[in-house]
Amino acid sequence: MTYVVQDNCIACKYTDCVEVCPVDCFYEGENMLVIHPDECIDCGVCEPECPADAIRADTEPGTETWVEFNRKYAELWPVIVERKEPLPEAEERDGEDGKLEKYFSEAAAE
Repeated sequence: MTYVVQDNCIACKYTDCVEVCPVDCFYEGENMLVIHPDECIDCGVCEPECPADAIRADTEPGTETWVEFNRKYAELWPVIVERKEPLPEAEERDGEDGKLEKYFSEAAAE
């Protein structure tokens, strides 16, 4: 089992989860985070820390495609180990439908 970040992180990018991760398996894109599924130790401490409720165990229904999505971008983006401020539109975009199609950026964080 591993944990994955899903589309509700897009356009929010809260980083509360990064602070509690004991193995530094979060990677940062321009407007979201992902978890490297091969580095995650399945401890689950990140899941309740996410204000956007975007982190799920890969055993939950509908997470299959998110495992590969997280793997792909974790291998392209830089690791993030410290909490940062969320994106300015985070509160406004939290819970919005269709965020992957509307806002996702493949760009790495700068």
